[in-house]
Amino acid sequence: MNKKAYWIWYPGDWEIWLHEKVSLRREMREVIFPPFWRLDQHYSSVVFSYQYELDQPEEVTIHVDGQFSVYFDNKDNGRYHDQIVTLPAGKHEMKVAVYNKENVPTIYIDGATIFSNDKWTVSCYDKQSRKVGSWKKVLSSPQTPPSKYQLETKLQSPIKVDKINDGWFVDFGKETFGFLQLNGIKGASKVTVYYGESRAEAEDRNHCVLLDQVELDENTDINYTFAKSRAFRYVQVVSESDDFNVESIQMHYEYLPVEYRSHFRSSNQQLNQIWDTSLYTFHLNTREFFYDGIKRDRWVWSGDAYQSFLMNYYSFVDPDVVKRTLIALRGKDPIVMHINTILDYSLYWFTGIYDYYLYTGDIDFVKEQYPHMVSLLDFCLERRNEDGFMEGKSEDWVFVDWADIDNRGQVSTIQILLTRTLETMALVADIMNDKENTVSYQKQADQLRESTMKLFWDNEQQGLVHQRYQGELQKKMTKYPNIFALLYDYFDEEQKEKVKNHVLMNKDVQSIKTPYMRFFELAALCEVGEHHYVLDEMLDYWGGMLDLGATSFWEEYDPAQTEEEHYQMYDMKYGKSLCHAWGASPIYLIGKYLLGVKPLRPGYQEFIVEPELGGLDWFEGTIPVGEGEVNIYMDQEQVKVRSNFGKGLLKLRNTNDVYDIPSDHSWLEIRL
Repeated sequence: MNKKAYWIWYPGDWEIWLHEKVSLRREMREVIFPPFWRLDQHYSSVVFSYQYELDQPEEVTIHVDGQFSVYFDNKDNGRYHDQIVTLPAGKHEMKVAVYNKENVPTIYIDGATIFSNDKWTVSCYDKQSRKVGSWKKVLSSPQTPPSKYQLETKLQSPIKVDKINDGWFVDFGKETFGFLQLNGIKGASKVTVYYGESRAEAEDRNHCVLLDQVELDENTDINYTFAKSRAFRYVQVVSESDDFNVESIQMHYEYLPVEYRSHFRSSNQQLNQIWDTSLYTFHLNTREFFYDGIKRDRWVWSGDAYQSFLMNYYSFVDPDVVKRTLIALRGKDPIVMHINTILDYSLYWFTGIYDYYLYTGDIDFVKEQYPHMVSLLDFCLERRNEDGFMEGKSEDWVFVDWADIDNRGQVSTIQILLTRTLETMALVADIMNDKENTVSYQKQADQLRESTMKLFWDNEQQGLVHQRYQGELQKKMTKYPNIFALLYDYFDEEQKEKVKNHVLMNKDVQSIKTPYMRFFELAALCEVGEHHYVLDEMLDYWGGMLDLGATSFWEEYDPAQTEEEHYQMYDMKYGKSLCHAWGASPIYLIGKYLLGVKPLRPGYQEFIVEPELGGLDWFEGTIPVGEGEVNIYMDQEQVKVRSNFGKGLLKLRNTNDVYDIPSDHSWLEIRL
């Protein structure tokens, strides 16, 4: 087998196909719960092409997922469907036509000099040839076509199993995800499994969100593994027969193999636990794509994913799951609705593309996605009103956050996100050497920014008000537009101070409950130097969940709620996700704002380190930069930094002094 060969497909089709499969796994008490947005599908009929020149004939082996035919130089009367084909010598174009309705048409070709790789092109018969898609690092075995891809598993045992009247109650010690297994089965019975992220949920047979029922008899394997992966910490296994028994209960933990490339320890043990729990929470939701939560939805939401992208860059730096998620979210043309039907979620997608380029330097992916960016932006811009402001149509969901807020009319947060989108598109258009759009996008961004800041700024309240509805500017002040305007540096220095004091740190302004918006709120406060406040908030908010026994971080947390109320959401007794990706935001806050690592040029060719103790006595940490890493140590008396990649700069916040970080991994030590 040629080690250089790998499976190839029409670009984006495998990711879109996989997204469809993943999205349909959501169930509530064994009832299917499909997404309420369009699920796109792969092209069922494609043709792969490769031009070659050989001095002598060469034999190749062809592996195909689907029906196929091979032909040369567009000669339709000379087609083959043999797995082993001899390529004629000379200069020729080899074509492989593949049809597969159920799975993505993919090919793997292995020869001495001719093999499937990114030099092939593919068409869906639209007279356009495109560079093929692939995942060469993983999908490179001829025995495992992309349609057979699965996450890895490993066997785990519970920490406690209690015998109850009609079965067993099992505690796996922490939130987990995978396939339950019953070992040493004796007897026959109908068995029902009740899953719970909390003990209360697993004990509540009438209201737990997830359950499985199966008939087990003498034909069942002595060790039975349930077919569907579930999220849980606790399970209650109930048998209808008194003669039924099992020797033990285990589970196959299902996970995406990732490398933990970051590290953090500090003088505060609770903050260390917050870091560790955030990483575990994030890993559980890092799967085929970035999930929102592993129990209830298991869907790919653009707003959730945008935060996951940023957390990924300060933890695993897995580029493939980022690309898969971005491709799946975008889907195919024509565009008839916003991503996930949510207006603001379409806008986050654009920044996700540019951030990927900034953190990885992968310009090829940006080039591949640019046409999709242009067409999605065209759709968004068509939904502006006569004043140039974007607002939700009847079929749109303007989300912003889970809060009691009115998002009708022109919402200031949306205008700020659209401004950022236009700025992003100007940057990407410049990368693409698309000069006309570079100028156009930047001009539109400047105009929208100016009109937004002028219309929504309230001198009396010292911040941006929430909305204008039916031509009238509403006086309600919310944190959301002010957070994003701070993050995007849209305020002058005087406005920044006013917004910080009169809006973000004003207890009379509606508080934010979700970790989702806390992500942005605390990042914005760090941008204006409130690291000490942010650290206290992390310890209070995420530490509050740990104090309640959380082993992963939740979708929402309100310390005023009772134990039973902590589990409720969406009018469901156990609707709240107790393992939610956006709950892991301390990864980003610690990595970017305490350790202080930020790329200045794509792929960390140049980066800056601005460490800030924020009230800690000391911390030490490692953040991945490009192919290497940067190590930081800081206490009350000194800062030490070293790196083995790129051009690094150390900046001390209080003095504004800047130092070059040696590139040979030797320590730069600065006394404070």
